[in-house]
Amino acid sequence: MASTACIPPVPAPGDAVGLRERARGALLGLAVGDALGAPAENMKPSEIRARWGRITGYVARKPAGTDDTEYAIFSGLLLARYGSALTPAHVETAWHEWIADREEGPFRGAGFSERGTLENLRRGLAAPISAQHRHAWSDGLAMRAAPYGVFAAGRPAEAARLVAIDGSVSHEGEGIYGGQAVAAGVAAAMAGAPTVAVVASALAVVPDDSWTARCLRRAMTAAHRGERAVRSAVVIGGYPWTDLAPEAVALAFGAYAAADGDFTDAVLTAVNMGRDADTTAAVAGALAGATQGAAAIPAEWASAIGPARGSCLPAMAGHHVLEVADLLTRGAEKGQRGAEVAQRGAEKGQRGAEVAQRGAEAGTRRTEPATRSGGTGVPSAGPATRGAETKAPSPEPATRSADTKTPSPEPATRSADTKTPSPEPATRTDRDAPTGVAP
Repeated sequence: MASTACIPPVPAPGDAVGLRERARGALLGLAVGDALGAPAENMKPSEIRARWGRITGYVARKPAGTDDTEYAIFSGLLLARYGSALTPAHVETAWHEWIADREEGPFRGAGFSERGTLENLRRGLAAPISAQHRHAWSDGLAMRAAPYGVFAAGRPAEAARLVAIDGSVSHEGEGIYGGQAVAAGVAAAMAGAPTVAVVASALAVVPDDSWTARCLRRAMTAAHRGERAVRSAVVIGGYPWTDLAPEAVALAFGAYAAADGDFTDAVLTAVNMGRDADTTAAVAGALAGATQGAAAIPAEWASAIGPARGSCLPAMAGHHVLEVADLLTRGAEKGQRGAEVAQRGAEKGQRGAEVAQRGAEAGTRRTEPATRSGGTGVPSAGPATRGAETKAPSPEPATRSADTKTPSPEPATRSADTKTPSPEPATRTDRDAPTGVAP
């Protein structure tokens, strides 16, 4: 894995776009992207053009978020409850409490990874065994990863750590890496990082030789040539499902980079590339929303987003992404203050160590053996010579004239003031076979 030390420094929250504004932009941007992309899910660009031309706004009569938004709310509420103390046991309990142990109804919009996880949990399997199913590399974690970046604003490594804990119940390998890339990217964007640093932060938390990292690098190489080039560089043609995490995450980052962080351009680029369009547009919207803040989201798009309907997760009905953003902002501010205190403590400790080092060096100089011309080479405990005297001093006589007591000797010493990822398909064509249902 790339060292987290490679994550570029980012400005602390508190710039012209405030932390709360960025948090609301990230999660509202996710929901807007989800609603814009839902009608184009599993479609090719040619099919999108044939039906709508180029999508430039909502094409659904009643636009709404899908499972992407509801699972993001799920993860946001979970994180608001436990914060940095989150454990796999907390996540597993929440899956049971809010999803697995409820009457689910039709469970519309669920992806394969969620289905596989629920089946395992209902059979009594616990994490990480619950994540061992045939779609553990899906983008189901990536679609719910943005809240971790909001919570860990300016701390991409912490965002990546937390989202991996969430993902341990439902994903493995590339599925985890996709979620980590999104969480780290949003965390950097939340602190005002430029587009290139947001992408670098995502790459820094995933293994260099992973399928996810390779797809991200290909997308970044093609981004300046636009959406068609990004899609051609990333899409696994001929594969029937569109929920591949490496592909979806790379398309989302590619759209974000091609738009240089502009919200409208990033989201519409992701939508018009098709494939898992609701997820790619949701991720691109979260990245761009964190970069520019909620004010950058067109008002007619933002106003269409209401409380979750619970069409996928009934337990999430009535919760609004802005409510979750505000909860996480308080956690982010607390985490920021804690990080600042820790930094001050580290700086104070460093200064103390430097003072101690200087003292030790000074003490070493005072206790070095005294070798002088004509001397015997015997170290002196105190000042060895005075004036022009060059020989080692003789011990003071034990008796003196008219003195009957023995002198006290001078003190001899002085105190010196730390499942195997799904194989990447070997062939890529421009033929999609979107016959399955993806998150």
